[in-house]
Amino acid sequence: MKKMLFSLMIAYASVAFAENYTVSSPNNHLLVNVETGTKTIYSVSFNGKMILAPSPISMTFSNGIVIGRNMKVNKVEHFSENNVLKPVVHQKSNQIVDHYNEMILKADNYQLHFRVYDDGLAYRFHTDFPDSLNVLSEEVTYCFPEDYNTLFPEERTMLSAQQPIFKPMKLSEIRTDQFCSTPILIKLDDNARIFISESDLESYPGMFLRKQGKNELAGKFAAVSLEDYRTDDRQIFPTKRADYIASVNGTRNYPWRAMIVSANDADLMTNQLIYKLAPESKGDFSWVRPGKIAWDWYNALILTGVDFKCGINNETYKYYIDFASRYGIEYVVIDDGWSEAWDVTKTIPEINMEELVAYGKKKNVDLILWVSWAPFREKMDEAFDKFSEWGIKGIKMDFMNRDDQEMVDFYYEVAHKAVEHKMLVDFHGAYKPTGWLRTFPNVLTSEGVAGLENHKWGSFVTPKHNVTLPFTRMVAGPMDYTPGAMINFHEKDHKIWFNLPASIGTRCHQLGMYVVYESPLQMLADSPSNYYRESECMEFLSQVPVVWDETRVLKASVGEYVVVARRNGDTWYIGGMAGEKGHQFEIELDFIKGNKTLTYWEDGVNVDKNANDFSRRMKKVKKGDKITVTMYDGGGYAAIIK
Repeated sequence: MKKMLFSLMIAYASVAFAENYTVSSPNNHLLVNVETGTKTIYSVSFNGKMILAPSPISMTFSNGIVIGRNMKVNKVEHFSENNVLKPVVHQKSNQIVDHYNEMILKADNYQLHFRVYDDGLAYRFHTDFPDSLNVLSEEVTYCFPEDYNTLFPEERTMLSAQQPIFKPMKLSEIRTDQFCSTPILIKLDDNARIFISESDLESYPGMFLRKQGKNELAGKFAAVSLEDYRTDDRQIFPTKRADYIASVNGTRNYPWRAMIVSANDADLMTNQLIYKLAPESKGDFSWVRPGKIAWDWYNALILTGVDFKCGINNETYKYYIDFASRYGIEYVVIDDGWSEAWDVTKTIPEINMEELVAYGKKKNVDLILWVSWAPFREKMDEAFDKFSEWGIKGIKMDFMNRDDQEMVDFYYEVAHKAVEHKMLVDFHGAYKPTGWLRTFPNVLTSEGVAGLENHKWGSFVTPKHNVTLPFTRMVAGPMDYTPGAMINFHEKDHKIWFNLPASIGTRCHQLGMYVVYESPLQMLADSPSNYYRESECMEFLSQVPVVWDETRVLKASVGEYVVVARRNGDTWYIGGMAGEKGHQFEIELDFIKGNKTLTYWEDGVNVDKNANDFSRRMKKVKKGDKITVTMYDGGGYAAIIK
């Protein structure tokens, strides 16, 4: 009897201690309910229906404090913001509406922020501890009320370049020993979408998600590296990890746990929540020059019809520079092999960097250097100084392949020092973007995607995968897929050849990527020799920009098809991509003004027999006219309206 009475008293105390707080989106379609007490839990409703069931959140520290448990709220603040952001780099648009309601729950030594937009929400913790300490763990949970469908980006290890295939799986089908990187897309039964990722990830490990319970996902974080092993292949791998995930200052913000909520697939592509949550950049970035890049590694530096031995040498790179100059391509990247293995300040004998930079300058083409992260870190300051002395305009940093706290700190150090030297950054072997383009507008793009290069050793990057990416990985930020293959096969015909690779899907599937895929540094992956043979394709590729003033998604279905129109200045561009099955759409040109000329590239009449087949046509159009976009299986479409 005494035990029962005591239990009832505890239960009553917990209920009495619990408090509820709510914050809604400006349009009231999203509602977040937060309950504090023994646990802090939150739930989310969209258009009156619960889409996230009560989900506990907390953080455990080495000082013995667990924030989010037994939370006693001393003060509640509510405020709203309604601003227009003008990004330095126009990834999707030249203006971004930043309209949200925020609620701050203040307790002793910490705060819990909830920020709700019309198209998503996010929460984060802030601590005010007097001393530095360790984060032992973070409790992040997503408890869904139903057995929703997911596109699950499964990972086998946390030492990962995060280039997953997004697997269709119901929540109940995911095993408890499976986990994934983020972002992840959850498809609700009523066609709404939930996209989960993070923003403002600084000096903290990136978030993976593991299965926990039938319809639950929980955060998973890499622990701090204590010891590591240096390989002969320019890599450093952790061999011993701590029992904590981060060492932190007592007073700081923690990453935003972001959830985009979309009523349809199309709105995912225009969502900029991750960007809006990131800190604003500081300083002058007027020197940042987005552009296209002629890339060497995919095509193995193989040239035809030249009178020199192609390879990693000045003659070859001058040829790439000549090609870039002819077509107005801003950059050439010099990829792996140009430097000594563990000393990126020293070139191999076949490369004279000063000569190449000077040659490029005459042709209005700048150079970007590929580096492996481990050798670069060993001589970072010396390397930046040497690159500046040579006249290099950017770096392509590769093979990081993890996102523990040490590696995240490395990204920030690289980004900061690149700003000091006015250099661009392209992170490869990278985790997903977490708002870098707002905080560091010189970090123009990153990989973290299974892109074109995978055709050199596999056939798993399919048109279906390609048409999934705009609604998954690309929603997190710019995506360096590296398109531009001029050798194309249908999936059933694809053959793997490392040095002479071919893409899966049609030629116009590749052309469409230059409008559909967002990357303010956009690669042309194939050999100049192949591009020279494809003058009609180069007519499009030489004109298509890499930044946009306006974006309109015309047709969209995850993994099936996408047609998008983007404006740069007064010129509109249309890009289309089809998945496994072809599609035909009638598009009304209600977004153009006046009389224009439409030049378009579409799958050819014989594309069923040869994926390289396409046709280029022109016609006069005006506002309100309707055009037909036809895409074959794995096909595409590209157009310029001016």
